[in-house]
Amino acid sequence: MSGTALWAAVLGASLGCYLLKLAGLSVPAAWVEQPWVARIVDFVPAALLAALVAVQAFTDGQELVVDGRPAGLAVAAVALALRAPFIVVLVLAGAAGALVHVVGG
Repeated sequence: MSGTALWAAVLGASLGCYLLKLAGLSVPAAWVEQPWVARIVDFVPAALLAALVAVQAFTDGQELVVDGRPAGLAVAAVALALRAPFIVVLVLAGAAGALVHVVGG
């Protein structure tokens, strides 16, 4: 990608983000204050985070892969369910992923 095309893409994405933010601010308050909208909005961050985690854990480029990352994710989920400190969750997940990588080749 040439430098000009890259800058055009950056400026286009920036303009798109600005217009999306402006559209969100332009929504009438009566629409946003409805109970069903509030219920949906409460779940959007969790859904986006879950989607990002799933994509990072199960894909490599355009391929669906199963390697040490799902094992690390499963260990992290169990550690979080047991209310382990966050640093312990990170260490356990990393160790599990590395162990699967070493054992699996």
